[in-house]
Amino acid sequence: MYRTKSCGELRLANAGERVTLAGWVQKSRRLGGMTFIDLRDRYGITQLVVEATAPESLTEVAASLGREYVIQAEGEVVERVNKNPKLPTGDIEIVLSSINILNKSVTPPFTIEEESDGGEDLRAKYRYLDLRRAPLQRALALRHRMAHEVRNYLDAQNFMEIETPYLIKSTPEGARDFVVPSRMNPGTFYALPQSPQTFKQLLMVAGYDRYFQIVRCFRDEDLRADRQPEFTQIDCEMSFVEQEDVLNTFEGLMRRLFKNVLDVEIPNPIPRMSWYDAMDNYGSDKPDIRFGMKINNITSLAQGHGFSVFDSVEYVGAIAVEGAAEYTRKQLDELTEWVKRPQIGAKGLVYIKCNADGSFKSSVDKFYSQEQVKAMAEQAGAKSGDLVLILCGAKRKTQGMLGTLRLEMGNRLGLRDPFNFAPLWVVDFPLLEWDDETNRFYAMHHPFTAPKPEQMELFYSNKKEDLERVNANAYDFVLNGTELGGGSIRIHNAAVQERMFEVLGISKEDAEYKFGFIINAFKFGAPPHGGIAFGFDRVCALFGGQDTIRDYIAFPKNNQGRDVMIDSPSYIDAEQMEELFLKSTAPKREE
Repeated sequence: MYRTKSCGELRLANAGERVTLAGWVQKSRRLGGMTFIDLRDRYGITQLVVEATAPESLTEVAASLGREYVIQAEGEVVERVNKNPKLPTGDIEIVLSSINILNKSVTPPFTIEEESDGGEDLRAKYRYLDLRRAPLQRALALRHRMAHEVRNYLDAQNFMEIETPYLIKSTPEGARDFVVPSRMNPGTFYALPQSPQTFKQLLMVAGYDRYFQIVRCFRDEDLRADRQPEFTQIDCEMSFVEQEDVLNTFEGLMRRLFKNVLDVEIPNPIPRMSWYDAMDNYGSDKPDIRFGMKINNITSLAQGHGFSVFDSVEYVGAIAVEGAAEYTRKQLDELTEWVKRPQIGAKGLVYIKCNADGSFKSSVDKFYSQEQVKAMAEQAGAKSGDLVLILCGAKRKTQGMLGTLRLEMGNRLGLRDPFNFAPLWVVDFPLLEWDDETNRFYAMHHPFTAPKPEQMELFYSNKKEDLERVNANAYDFVLNGTELGGGSIRIHNAAVQERMFEVLGISKEDAEYKFGFIINAFKFGAPPHGGIAFGFDRVCALFGGQDTIRDYIAFPKNNQGRDVMIDSPSYIDAEQMEELFLKSTAPKREE
């Protein structure tokens, strides 16, 4: 064996033992004739010592070591004189009797330590080196632990883990599909699944009443910190269930993960909020409920006083920022410019300062009396010392802008502690979204989501206003302002599914071509069923206190969807193109 112990397990109780370690040289330093070597593996760091009295041959080998050399070292565990309380192994060191260089290393392009001096692009190019760093090792260890707990819980709940295909049929009705040309069927293409949605429903038709899969999914969409072109879902489906059964089952999963992984207790039951309340109070269907600062409708109080900006709009909304009345004019001007950014889209910002002496100072004082300003501030929930921020416009758009502003103020005031966890179920979503540009409805979740049973009459109406009132039998799991999972009770009746395609403007021919297999399956005794899928990468990142999912994926892509380490995507040669019956109209690559 190359090692008898790892670099993270030795303690003072091991003093006197002879051990063999193997790993990477993190650093080596010579002090007063002695050489000290920090040896690292994924379990930790142990200090090695070559004493001044050691044989010259051993001293020479120690002097030749560079960073990231792979070595095997043998010696005796002794108590350390200058202990290092920052290391679990900091009470001991190994007095070496031999060093065997297993492999040399060129100088790495950045330091492989807790805090690296390498930029993001450089570390991505040498991802295999970045993965040696402790923060990424902790992240992947957390991911491993989470997957283990998920499997154990779902197995105990009688779920079966069943794999579904990666090469499927393209049915674009949301994000773009990644497509794969078929050599054996010229001119045809597979698609990589955006989710196993239809397959898990077919498994319910097949009688496998509790299915799960920790599965890779693919979407060709623009990227951001919590989005990758390939990502992992905890994908689940259950037969003979109603919404309450699904929520109870997966509350149990989340409670187990929080308790067994983080030793954190979360509310039991987890709070629930309707989509309409979420939008009205937080401006988001994934509200962060760790802090207050709710959105308040002040339209009736703001209009009718000669201020045309407010008088000409559908909605005026406000949030009260606790203790922020001391904001300077410079700070308020900066905040005004912040909400005008294209990402937010506001035309301006109105404020009210609730001064400590009981007076009010507003940016629109000339249009309102003190009593009128006070009424708006009180409607917003403000008290002495608070700052009221006001936006206006179309109702849902303005609520969305206020929701984004609310999160920004939460960040600025330190109200969004990543280790303060506030889970929430959001329920009662609209089933459909109307798009004015295409003049048609789209499914808010996906076209297999069932309408609320009590609203089937509205669902079969041909009136747009009736269809807009139909709620989906759907639910999202939200944590700290991030949607971690979503699901629904599914349509299991062929006629209802055909009606859904009709409402979505999908012709019978298109429905048959894209989804005929599942419509036909529903005709053979499909059971009532429903499920949920959690974004596993996002769950891991939030449990680790991070916003970005990249550190929780071994080999992620960058914001352009590229893997700069292996230089992918890349061109294929002319012979491969010919085999796949493809021609490219893209510019020729530079040689």
